[in-house]
Amino acid sequence: MAEVVKKPKTRKERKVIKSKRRGKAQEKRHRQSLKNRTANRATKSTIKTFVKKAVTATAEGAADAATLVQRAESLIDKAAKGSVMHKRAAARKKSRLAKAITKQKAIAAAA
Repeated sequence: MAEVVKKPKTRKERKVIKSKRRGKAQEKRHRQSLKNRTANRATKSTIKTFVKKAVTATAEGAADAATLVQRAESLIDKAAKGSVMHKRAAARKKSRLAKAITKQKAIAAAA
């Protein structure tokens, strides 16, 4: 009787099958890259969340706005320190965060 072969549905499944064609070292490296990818995506998502919180807190004039800004910058610095984000990308994010906060403070002062 013929063996039924399951066709991969997603891109990730196709990658896993491709990695099985290679050697053991490449399979391990591929598993590591998938783990790192999920960790890096989580870190970037956290950074985006804290940047948004910091900007909205500044716009609303919340008491903890400075703390949120400091936390967002700290997360960006930690991401740049590791291999999650390039140092220039981190500098650009921090610059844009500072610019957005300055803009929100100016709007709040004008109102």
